[in-house]
Amino acid sequence: MRVGLISDIHANRVALDAVLRDMPSVDHLVCAGDVVGYNPWPAECVEIVRERELPTVMGNHDRAVASDTAFRFNAMAKAGVEHSRRELSDNQLGWLAGLPEERTVLDGNVKIVHGHPDDPDHYTYPDEFSPELFDNEVLLVLGHTHVQAHATYEEGIVCNPGAVGQPRDGDSRGAYAIVDLDRMEVEERRVEYDIEKVVETVEAAGLPRKIGTRLREGR
Repeated sequence: MRVGLISDIHANRVALDAVLRDMPSVDHLVCAGDVVGYNPWPAECVEIVRERELPTVMGNHDRAVASDTAFRFNAMAKAGVEHSRRELSDNQLGWLAGLPEERTVLDGNVKIVHGHPDDPDHYTYPDEFSPELFDNEVLLVLGHTHVQAHATYEEGIVCNPGAVGQPRDGDSRGAYAIVDLDRMEVEERRVEYDIEKVVETVEAAGLPRKIGTRLREGR
């Protein structure tokens, strides 16, 4: 059984389209949160995730948009939250508000969180991956750091597929991963997309220019 993993779309429709086009055939596809925030296409990205009925958890930007609480965010993040709230319909905001912080799928074999199993806002970088993160699942999917990485243990696999829409690991390409649960193997994948189109649309939407330009360096 092959499971596709995505996370941290951050309203980047161009990157999301590229990732979905590039993704090979999978049996299931899941999302580790932050569908919205930062970039210009929150409504379009929400609808893509909803139409595909992807099991998704609530990221910190999703929560901030749904609850209108961006007071702890920096200027770029706050601008993205405000833009998302203007762009999303009440129905789309309600969908975001209803996302769980954690969910399990495939008979409990796959657990999806955003930051950490014990704290959805904790940045779990690869040096914190360990068998202690597992409960009863064999695949733990998380996001939040925007850093693509995985680790395999006797207990199972911990995988952050990286950020679809805003990588922060020095690679500007959109990130995702494929896990083969039968072989217990992970394929980390990257795909080029039209960053300049994002930069132009960020500026046209009146968002801080750096939201777009930093995508060129994957930062």
